[in-house]
Amino acid sequence: MTLSKTRLRRLQNLLARHVESGALPGLVTMVGHRDEVHVDVLGAQSFDGAPMRRDTLFRISSMSKPVTAAGAMTLVEEGRLRLDDPVDELLPELANRQVLARPDGPLTDTVPAARAITVRDLLTFRLGFGHLYGVPADTPILRAANDRKIGMGPPDPQGYPEPDEWLRRLGELPLMVQPGEKWLYHTGADILGVLLARVSGQSLEAFLRERLFTPLGMNDTHFSVPADKLDRFAASYGPGGELWDEAATGQWSRPVPFESGGAGLVSTVDNFGAFANMMLRKGKYRGERILSRPAVELMTMDHLTAGQKAVSGFFPGYFDTRGWGFGVAVATARTELYTTPGRYGWDGGLGTTWQADPAEDLTAVMMTQLAGFPEISPVYRDFWTGVYQSIDD
Repeated sequence: MTLSKTRLRRLQNLLARHVESGALPGLVTMVGHRDEVHVDVLGAQSFDGAPMRRDTLFRISSMSKPVTAAGAMTLVEEGRLRLDDPVDELLPELANRQVLARPDGPLTDTVPAARAITVRDLLTFRLGFGHLYGVPADTPILRAANDRKIGMGPPDPQGYPEPDEWLRRLGELPLMVQPGEKWLYHTGADILGVLLARVSGQSLEAFLRERLFTPLGMNDTHFSVPADKLDRFAASYGPGGELWDEAATGQWSRPVPFESGGAGLVSTVDNFGAFANMMLRKGKYRGERILSRPAVELMTMDHLTAGQKAVSGFFPGYFDTRGWGFGVAVATARTELYTTPGRYGWDGGLGTTWQADPAEDLTAVMMTQLAGFPEISPVYRDFWTGVYQSIDD
């Protein structure tokens, strides 16, 4: 045993206290260390609802990003995409970009883009467009983006237009900054999803099912929940515990017009655990090669320069101890029990988290449906502290 049973019970008890306090209805966790896998199932799928199950489905929101990035890498390996090729031919809506003279300025005050957007820019969120933090919501570019419903806030799967119209609306807007200048969150992953669909000639879900979901056995991973699985779908709650999205009749309960590569997927702990295991095993899963080792290593290294980090981030200092790969954050310094340099993964703002730690041969997943910023969430911090203290070697 390389995980302590006593310390795993400590982790379970720690998380159970959050459920018993009424902070959230329930959760499912998975810890994989070397050849061991430990799963805990606590609480219920909703307040006063059915018991939580190991195969409960959760909205994984931004944990969709690494999945979409991995899908893109399958096409890079085939030579159907090249990382530094412009996307202009495949996504003509994004050709010949104009760029705001300043991000908070009027939409008419622009300069030509210094270069085209590349596939690598989409993967690393350096295309010049994304979520802007620390600026007023009525900033012209944010107001225009929100008016066009192109995904500048929490997931809204029934509110987005279909992919071609979504990209047309995005193409009406100037970039916020020059391509390559800084990291801006989220939008690159949604554009990447549209790109994958166009290159493959399939819907994004059909493409991901062929390349990842079927070979990894991820049969419960979707962009909307099939009717016969709704009884396993958890309700989603806001940061204060208010109901945000009901399971049976909510936004994921029927087909969506836009399959968001940045925040649209639902999954289970075992399904996402299979993806996590594939990444930790450098692209192999149960003897089958999904991605090459070099591809996974490229995805999980820090691609941001010091200059890009200095002007980027969720909050001041975010990139002091982190970098960004392809759809994943990468730890660059140990400031907590659970931040080994080289550790990578990402979180979902609706209440999920995943990280892989090659140095410890460890990967872990937690799924809840209580929204919030993961870095300051007590549940998040207690889970990851509990995971690492359980290592017994």
